[in-house]
Amino acid sequence: FKRKIAKINARLLVGIKVCNKKFLICFAKNISIIIELWNYKVMKKSNAVKSLTALAQESRLDIFRLLVRKGKTGMAAGELSDYFGLPKATMSFHLKELTNAGLITAKRESRSIIYAANYDNMNALINFLVENCCSDNGGKC
Repeated sequence: FKRKIAKINARLLVGIKVCNKKFLICFAKNISIIIELWNYKVMKKSNAVKSLTALAQESRLDIFRLLVRKGKTGMAAGELSDYFGLPKATMSFHLKELTNAGLITAKRESRSIIYAANYDNMNALINFLVENCCSDNGGKC
């Protein structure tokens, strides 16, 4: 979770608010209020379907798993193409699909495009899949 803290002035005592699955906890003392906001990444069903559809192809699944292993440094598109022995046009198509699904990010470095796993969206997908794990069984797996 990413944490942002902001201080604002107010005259009213503010309690706990929950909006759109983002937790906003406000504590008030006199005229100072400290707001702590955790950016809780929530995945919608439509985004989960898009992500799972992108991963439902062997080459894309392999590419994504390699980028997860590589960490935030990622790999250049040409390196990925060479690693998997795929033509550059095919690799470009697979990378576009994974990027559109939000599973990987692309950043330009000089003449190369470096692709890396989007860990926030990956974790949101995992959380979405296990959100109600064993809930019909009293939480016992």
